[in-house]
Amino acid sequence: MSAEIVPDSEHRGLVASLPHGLRNRALLARFDRPIGWWLLFWPCAWGVLLAGGEGRWALLVWLLLGSIAMRGAGCVYNDIVDADLDRQVVRTASRPVASGAVSKKAAWVWLAILCLVGLTVLAQLRWQAQLVALASLLPVAAYPFMKRVTWWPQVWLGLVFSWGALVGWTQLRGDGWEVLAALYAGSAFWVIGYDTIYAMQDREDDALIGIRSSALRLGTKVKTGVALFYIAAVALWAFGFWLLRMEWIALLAVLPMAGHLAMQIVTLRGGDGANALALFRSNRFAGVLMALACWVVGNAGTGGGTG
Repeated sequence: MSAEIVPDSEHRGLVASLPHGLRNRALLARFDRPIGWWLLFWPCAWGVLLAGGEGRWALLVWLLLGSIAMRGAGCVYNDIVDADLDRQVVRTASRPVASGAVSKKAAWVWLAILCLVGLTVLAQLRWQAQLVALASLLPVAAYPFMKRVTWWPQVWLGLVFSWGALVGWTQLRGDGWEVLAALYAGSAFWVIGYDTIYAMQDREDDALIGIRSSALRLGTKVKTGVALFYIAAVALWAFGFWLLRMEWIALLAVLPMAGHLAMQIVTLRGGDGANALALFRSNRFAGVLMALACWVVGNAGTGGGTG
């Protein structure tokens, strides 16, 4: 079967121009939807910038490459595990493994290639950061099964997609763990919020086939739930900033991000898949705002690096 370009692809023309085999693999790794690797990368950048990594452009580029490769690898693994479920959901039925355009054996080979790219990036880090990065493999491998056992798979995704903050900080510093803990926890709540919005697209199909999600669990209170997740994220980030730099600028720096998240909550409409997808994608810009906040606080802060 020939894989169709999925409905929420961001670069339909570019993907459609690729040769058949490359197109299927690009779709499998979600290269047509860069929002995923941006969302994986931003916590990495936050960790670097808050740790005082101004000017560490080479490190940021390596982490971006690693985010692209490992997000792609995660998607391939997820599609292998979820192929039977994906066939039952309208939005995911055309994915390459679910549709039969790419065999599971070929998908495993593609997964290995992407992991080799990730391994190359890993080699650029000091050993402490390498250990932190490798510790993410188990929660990443467990994630596809969470939707089968809990109503809150978004919580698990929050832990996984925020892991880059731990890597970025540990690459530069060996102290300030309370600051890092606040940054990481805030990022996890941010992920729970935006992925709950994303899950609103599939609520009907998920309910029919028994897939669990926070969007289903919250029901008519999903907007309130997202608001609480985002409030927790902003509060934790503000606390972490204050721990690093006890000046008012540390609190003011997070206000643009808080305003953007408030806009998402105000404009969120239940039952509107297009609205949910647009707001989910807007978190790419939210990541920029938070990166600027981390840069302001981290590079005027009190700490220095250890590596």
